[in-house]
Amino acid sequence: MKIIKPYAKLLPLPGWAVQSTGDSFTTNMGLALLKHVEWCARISHRSEDAVTEDSWKRIIQSVVLDHGDWSVVEHASVSVDAYVDRGITHEWVRHRLFSYTQESTRFVNYDKKIPPSFVNPFDMMVDYPGDTEEEKFQLKVREASIKWHKAIENLEDTYKEILALKFPPQIARSVFPNALASRIITTGNLRNWRHFFIMRTSKETHPQMKEVSIPLLKEFQAKIPMLFNDIIPDTKQSIAMSKVR
Repeated sequence: MKIIKPYAKLLPLPGWAVQSTGDSFTTNMGLALLKHVEWCARISHRSEDAVTEDSWKRIIQSVVLDHGDWSVVEHASVSVDAYVDRGITHEWVRHRLFSYTQESTRFVNYDKKIPPSFVNPFDMMVDYPGDTEEEKFQLKVREASIKWHKAIENLEDTYKEILALKFPPQIARSVFPNALASRIITTGNLRNWRHFFIMRTSKETHPQMKEVSIPLLKEFQAKIPMLFNDIIPDTKQSIAMSKVR
């Protein structure tokens, strides 16, 4: 059985990795996106000839943040590579305005192509030394994790047995649980990503979603702070959703 640690990370556009290295990569990635937004926004007033090296700061501040015209940031898109369990991808793809390409259980033969990977939800429940109540909880976590491993091992064996009977992967896949790991590429504009983070880092968000969405938000904040720094993880959703988006 292969257990993976879930992740979600930004994919650089072609050319970024070549043109930038080290710390400058972070700066240039966000800068390229915001300069593109500025140029597109200026078309409405045909002032694209007024672009300077740092004019994007004033345009983004005045047009987007102060005036509230978030539509212009829809001109800049980025892709994210995520490796999470199927339960989380089911929630992820609810964001309909993104474009998705996801690992297919119809076509991937997990007995030949790659071994199936799984996400153990109990792995994220870190063992903290502490009081008796915490120790009792960690005992329950370990007990549940052992039961989880047994169930996954049985299902993985069953999948292989069905394939051995000459049924295709698209039939054998039915025995797999939500814990099956799935790689998914998501592409969307900056406005859609903002909405995603407002919804998927809130207090009520599923813990396994927050395990990847909060680190991903921090990556966006490091690269494009002007558009994402006001989003605070674990904010109550009713408050988070009141932010402009």
